[in-house]
Amino acid sequence: MTQKSSLDAATLARWRQDIVFKDNVLGDDYTFHSTWGIFSPESIDEGSRLLLEHVDFKATDNCLDVGCGYGILGMVCAKKAPQGTSILLDKDFVAVDYARKNCGINKLNNTEIFLSNGFSAVGNRKFDIILSNLPAKVSKEQHYLYLYDAFEHLEVGGRFYVVTINGLRDFISRTFKEVFGNYSKLKQGKVYTVAMAEKLAVSS
Repeated sequence: MTQKSSLDAATLARWRQDIVFKDNVLGDDYTFHSTWGIFSPESIDEGSRLLLEHVDFKATDNCLDVGCGYGILGMVCAKKAPQGTSILLDKDFVAVDYARKNCGINKLNNTEIFLSNGFSAVGNRKFDIILSNLPAKVSKEQHYLYLYDAFEHLEVGGRFYVVTINGLRDFISRTFKEVFGNYSKLKQGKVYTVAMAEKLAVSS
């Protein structure tokens, strides 16, 4: 005898459909499609929104969004830097599919989206801006790889922006200074901290 589910077929079918929502970010309107299992599927998370409010975009910036999810950070980069190229990376093929869909829906033609383990898909390309909503529940080794790879993939004068939970702010401060030689705390809220490091020219 099989146990009867308390959920009806219509509810299950609805949950299998795309989650669709609209939002305005930095003055621009976007439509997003997502699904259960991707981070913050029903709305833009507070950390990503806080991060974007503190990025200094130039129209010609080439940008990289590492761990893009369904695409919010990279999409805003593409909109704010229309003369540059914005690349979106994620290790989750479902996230990559939705990021690609969202860039298409929003007609962001200056984007490239790749399935990637960290920075592996971008080869030796370099960027003016790299940004990431760094996950809290990863190893110290993973965080160090992100920082060192970000440094290697920045142009001189390029900037690495991150948002983290406040519990990681001391670690980020210490490791940014270790890897980049500098650290700027741009904003600390109740839950999240936005930080930035710049790749400086090497003194001769």
